[in-house]
Order: sequence, then structure tokens, then C-alpha cells
Amino acid sequence: MAPGRRGTKAKTHVLKNTDLSTIIEPADQNEVAFTATKVVVTIGPACQDVDTLCKILDAGATCARCDLTWGSLEFHKKSLSNLAEAMRKTRKLCAVVIDTIGRELIVNRPTVDEVDGWPKFDKGISVKADDKVILSTKEGAKLEGNTLPVSYPKFTSMVQKGDTIFLGRYLVTGSEESSCYLTVEDVGKEDVVCTARNSAELDGLLTVFHTERSADTLQNVQNDLPILSDYDKQALKALLAHFEVDFVSLSFVREADDMHQAREYLDSLGHTTTKLMAKCETRQSLFNFQSIAQASDAIIMSRGNLGLDVLPEKMALVQKSVISNCNLMGKPVLITRVVDTMINTPRPTRAEATDVANAVLDGVDGILLGAETLRGKYAVQTVQTVLAICHQAEKAFDHNYHFEHLMNEALDAETDGGLEALARSISATSLGSAERDNVESGLGRPLGSSMSLSRQHTGAPLLSKLESIASSAVRAADKVGASLIIVYTQSGQTASLVSKYRPPMPILTLVIPQLKNDGMRFQLVGRGVARQCQIQRGLLPVLAAPSPSGETLLNEAVQMSLRVGLVQPNDHIVVVQMISDALVVKILSVDELGGGIKAIRPQSLMDMMKATAGMADDEEYDEEDSQRIGHTIGHPSVNAGMSRNLMHTNSIASQPNIPAKAPTAGVANTAIANGKAA
Repeated sequence: MAPGRRGTKAKTHVLKNTDLSTIIEPADQNEVAFTATKVVVTIGPACQDVDTLCKILDAGATCARCDLTWGSLEFHKKSLSNLAEAMRKTRKLCAVVIDTIGRELIVNRPTVDEVDGWPKFDKGISVKADDKVILSTKEGAKLEGNTLPVSYPKFTSMVQKGDTIFLGRYLVTGSEESSCYLTVEDVGKEDVVCTARNSAELDGLLTVFHTERSADTLQNVQNDLPILSDYDKQALKALLAHFEVDFVSLSFVREADDMHQAREYLDSLGHTTTKLMAKCETRQSLFNFQSIAQASDAIIMSRGNLGLDVLPEKMALVQKSVISNCNLMGKPVLITRVVDTMINTPRPTRAEATDVANAVLDGVDGILLGAETLRGKYAVQTVQTVLAICHQAEKAFDHNYHFEHLMNEALDAETDGGLEALARSISATSLGSAERDNVESGLGRPLGSSMSLSRQHTGAPLLSKLESIASSAVRAADKVGASLIIVYTQSGQTASLVSKYRPPMPILTLVIPQLKNDGMRFQLVGRGVARQCQIQRGLLPVLAAPSPSGETLLNEAVQMSLRVGLVQPNDHIVVVQMISDALVVKILSVDELGGGIKAIRPQSLMDMMKATAGMADDEEYDEEDSQRIGHTIGHPSVNAGMSRNLMHTNSIASQPNIPAKAPTAGVANTAIANGKAA
């Protein structure tokens, strides 16, 4: 280990049952079908129609991506229009991602036709092993034989003799013979002469990837293309003007400044709440990973391209490190390229199934499907299969270890440099100065907005208080055996922090839309926040109508949870909300008849908290114990004042029983995803 660097223990998993004869039994069909891990689909010709998109949403997908790399602008407009119609029909929330071209290099090939806006080529290019292949940058160069025109005019300045060039079909998979490795033999002024290492049938859009020539450093000359191409800007402007876009995914991110440039462009269009995803797909992105992650709202580990730039034997460690870092910072992280064979077959390989499960055990938030849904024959079945694998893997995830690991890291950060250092590592982009709006239902500003990006972290105490509440809620839910955590939110920030601690139970996220004035018009804000929660592990966002009583809304949320099977009579529920300008954590129970909620008696709550602090039932409870218990339940940075606040917070549960009430239009008419609609 390098001097000055501290290692981290690898995440373990827990096998509650080692009897193989029972492990292989089919899953219980009566089990609640909530899967914490999210699935993102890529919309393409195989799944663009409304009927297929409805089936994909019903199967459990929570996010859909349109990739500008291929397909006309009209094709993507139709995709987003059909997706909106599918959401309306299924009453499911689905986040929308626009993926950019960025610095992608392609082979210029003329198309012969378009089917519904999707370009088609006349025929493929057959390459045999040891064939000479010429990559040409000549102006006006045409595809002739094995001479392939490259889109980047300065390509010859990037390569040297002996370098490796990878030619692959757009969203190439390991199960297709549509990629070719080339070795550079000679570099001229306008041509790069290569030798093919393997035979291939190159078809569709062909991308060009220059692999790093060094084993462990950065020696390649990088292209000088901007993070957003002219077409990216044109397409984003057009799509953002007509559709609700929740995320923009930036391809080939190299450094944090790429994120800042994209943020400034989106802000210039007036889309300050559209979040940014950074795609890590080159070795350079790994060298600058911390700063990139801090400047982004989510990370996509693009394993296809990254696997070309990193030695195969190092990929597993890279994946675990990327996910671990994102978990520590509270950044949603997605991985790609998981079930390639399901493009053509209805069942994944054993290696693919194990790969998905291991990613879940590593702590990934979601799985991004590319070619599997864009051109695959089994798009709906792929979503179902991946979610089924994730659901089973989640049963072995060590939630306690994950929680304690984050607590220990926080303690180390506090010891090494105080909470301010920890806060900076969490990211100025996501938490900013940790301001909160003065509303009952929510906290903070929208993650990823320029409002938070432009602020420098000030070390404000509210940051530690907010995370203390989130971690306290997860700890309390674990200690009382709660079946559900309910989080009231306006910005999604509180729910995001609860998700960071990976509780084993669902996190029902109540998003209450707010009417805001942007200076020119009034706008209802909230649907976007709910959709943006759809890429974070464990979150189950629900849109709820504003209610004069927070308790009325809570009762409706519990009623809905009962109907869809998230809770049962006598189950405990932990609630995180703001009451009278104070952050509170409440512990409630579903009544015996399943008709509503009941408060937990103060003595029962005291017993729970004593158990949490390791106190015997007959021990006396005083102010010092109050501080100790608050510290045990919450974040390590909680001071004595915060501990007292937590005790006061929990005692709020000792209010008169709230009578059961039939659900009104509040939660009953909302849409939820990855579960049954209310």
C-alpha cells in the first residue's frame, strides 16, 4: 500500500441459510416484490413502442436512457413521447436520462435508409485476422475496402507504432463477433496503418477506442474534443425544451472541469435542476475519480470501454473500489454490461448472473442495460431476470457491516480533520452548504443544481445534523425491526442520505410538489425530484398532494403501504420529517387490525433505545445516558445538544392514537415504481 494511504475492509455478505437444497427452491411468490436495486433501460428499436415500454415499466425498470450517439433527434423525441405515454398508462414514475456523444470517435459510414429514425447500413465490413486496416483522416475520405474514415481529424497525432486500437459496434458485447483489435504498424500524416489481430464482421455504427499504451500510467495523447459536442448541445436544447429530462449523462469524462462546463451549459438553458451523471470509461477518469465524483450527481461505471483501458485482472478491484468510494460519498453508482448474452437468448450465463449478484453485494445502486434492451430480442425478460437476481442477492447483503463501515469512516474523518473534510468528500455538488427550505415536508435544494454547485462548503452544522438524522433513522429501524422507513422530502436530499446507509427495508419517499415562481411563471416542482429518486437504491418515491396535516398524509402513506404489502399489522415504521422547523425521527406501529397507525408508548420507546445503547432493562436512565444513546443511534458527529434533540424527537411518537382514515386523493392517486401502483 502506498505511504499515507489507508485501506478499507472489503464488504462482506451474510448467508442466513447454507442448506443448498432449500437455497435452490423457487422464490416465494407471495413475497413483496420490492427490489432495492434499480434497473435502467436504453430505449432503441427493440423497445421504443408504447406497449413494450409499458411492459418494461411493469417489469420494474425505474429509469430509461436515450443515447444521442446513435439515432436521429426525431427518433429520440418519439422515444421520450412514448415513454411519457407509458408512464401515464402504467401510473409508474420513470427517470429520464439523455446520454451524450461527447468525445466518442466513430467511423464515418453512409447510411442507406432509416426506419422510424433509426439509421441502417447497406452491409457490414468483413475483416480477417492479419488483414491490413487503414484508419484515414483525409478530408472527404470514403469507406473503400479496409480503409475506414475516422471522424476526428487529429487522430494521427494521438497514436504511435505498437498502439492498440479497438473497433467495435455501438454498444458492442462480448457475445458478438462485431469487434476487432488492431495493432498500429505505421503512422502517416493522414493515415494510420494497422494489422487486425482477429477476424470480425463489423456492422452498425462503428466506434474507435485508443487503448492506453502504458500498463499503469497515462501516456496517450488525448483528443481535444469538448465534453459536449455541437450536436449534443443542439439535441439537449431541443429535448429539454419539450420533455422532462432528469439526468444528462456525460460520456468520456476526464476531470471535474468537464462537469462544471456541462453544468454551466444546462444552467444557461434554465435547467438548473437537471442532474449530471459522469461516465467513467477511461483510465484518466480513474486517476481523477474523487474530483469527478464530487462534481457529479451520480456515477456510471462504463465497464465496456473501461475494460479496454484497464487490465482484465484489475477490473474486479476497480469495480469494488469505485462502488465503495461512491457509497462513502453517498453518490448513486450504476454499472453497465451485465447480461450481454440476453440480446439473443432468454437466459443469462452463470457468469453473468453471478456478476449481477456480486455487484449488488458490492453496494451498487443500479444496473444499466444497453444493447440488451436497445436491440435485444428479450428486453422485458431481461429486466425481469436482472431484478430477480438483484432481489435474491440483496438478501445476502450485510447491511450492518455497511452501516458500521460508514460510521467508522466518519469517525476517522472526524479524527483526521473534522467534519468539514468529511463534508467536502461527500461533495459540494450534492449537499452544497446544506441549506434547507423552510417547509414542513422537505429539506435542502435540488441536488446537482447550480444553486448548490456554485456554493462553497462552509462547514455549517446543519450538514452533520441532516446526516445524523438519516443515520439515526436507519439505526432505529434496524434496532426495532421496522418494516418500512418513510421520509418526507421536497428536494430528495434527506431520502438520499437515508439510502446511503442501505437499510434492509424499503424507503418510502413522500415527495410533496411545491408551487414556485421562477420570475416569469408559476411552476409545480416535485415530479422531477420523485423521478430522480428512481436511481437510488432502496428508495420508493411517491408523489403526494399537499395536506394541511402531516399526520393525515402519514396515515394515508401507511394505508397505501398496507395495500401493496410493504407493511403488515403490528409492524413498526420509522418516519423522518420536519415538524415545527425541527428535524424529527418518529417510531410508529401499524395497529392490530391494519386500519391505521398507533403511537409507541414512551416506555416502549425507552426500552428500544436502552437496547440500542446496550443498557439493561433495570438500569436507571439519566441525562448522560440520553447523550450516550443519541450518540449510539446517530452519526458519530452528534454533539450533546443533538443527542437531546434526538431524545425529544423520538418522544414525539407518544401522542394520542391517530384514528384510521380512508385514503384521500393525497397518496391514493400517485404513481410508484418498482412495486404495485396505489
